[in-house]
Amino acid sequence: MTALPCLKAERTKPWLMSTRLQFDHTVAVAHLSTHDVILAGLIERIGPFSLQLHRTNNLFEALLRSIIYQQLHGKAAATILGRVLAVLKPLGGPTPIAFTATADDSIRAAGLSRAKLAAARDLAGKCLDGTVPTWREAMKLSDDELITRLIEVRGIGPWTVHMLLIFHLGRPDVLPTGDFAIRLAFKKLYRKRTEPKAEAIIKYARVWQPYRSVACWYLWRSLD
Repeated sequence: MTALPCLKAERTKPWLMSTRLQFDHTVAVAHLSTHDVILAGLIERIGPFSLQLHRTNNLFEALLRSIIYQQLHGKAAATILGRVLAVLKPLGGPTPIAFTATADDSIRAAGLSRAKLAAARDLAGKCLDGTVPTWREAMKLSDDELITRLIEVRGIGPWTVHMLLIFHLGRPDVLPTGDFAIRLAFKKLYRKRTEPKAEAIIKYARVWQPYRSVACWYLWRSLD
């Protein structure tokens, strides 16, 4: 199967999108509460797990959003994203084909920096050559397989893929130790004197498996 027909199918069949968690969140919360008494207290304070997955049409759109949001405040990033989507809309919306067909000047006028434009161009190219899987393919790949393939894209690192796995694909056992907020929340919750290293969080988080994504969601909420 060639890349282009598959991309077209994803654009016209929204049922291919992941809109549900790939696990039973009630089982996950019960597991965490049973295996970590400190986290159990946080869960009781925060309340029910209520993660809502981000809806998107394809991995290109999801990763384009991630690139635009890098190192920007949410409001500014949302404005730029809206402008970029408006530029792409006449060509069929946020797809690699539409992005490839759009001139640099038009994208830059929407507010995208040169570095982010280069990253988005590379993303579009790697979607078209098959490096970036289609949504249906991504659903069948393991977390590690997705990380390996997606970090081939310029400007996409493990943290970005971790966010995709949690907030778009609904994967249950992701631990983004590269996230500053996770490290800060872990330090506060477990009363660490210094910021914990990734290795320390990974070691402790063994008791959370296979629901580390849910534990991280509660850590994020603890900072609200």
